[in-house]
Amino acid sequence: MPNYQEMDRAYQALGDRTRRAMVERLVQGPASVSELAKDQPMSLPAVMLHLKVLEESGLVKSRKQGRVRTCEVVPQMLSEAERWLSERRQMWELSLDRLGKYLGVEK
Repeated sequence: MPNYQEMDRAYQALGDRTRRAMVERLVQGPASVSELAKDQPMSLPAVMLHLKVLEESGLVKSRKQGRVRTCEVVPQMLSEAERWLSERRQMWELSLDRLGKYLGVEK
């Protein structure tokens, strides 16, 4: 059974387009906060706040080496969110297929 509290935080974090863009960038590989910030039309403190939300949701982790903070995506959390959506999608498709049969509509 999924941990719905963790999933709530993940989906809330992904509800913002800036954070989705950051996750999309991090899926390609780790990036420093500076690298993430250069793609965003906002201040560095605002970028840091978005990253804090992503970290608290479990979607992103970071480490600091010297003066550079590097962020990376946490694949497990993304996989759990995707799995949950996929299961719901299958359920919805079956329901729609049954409705289509009932209404006499074929694919």
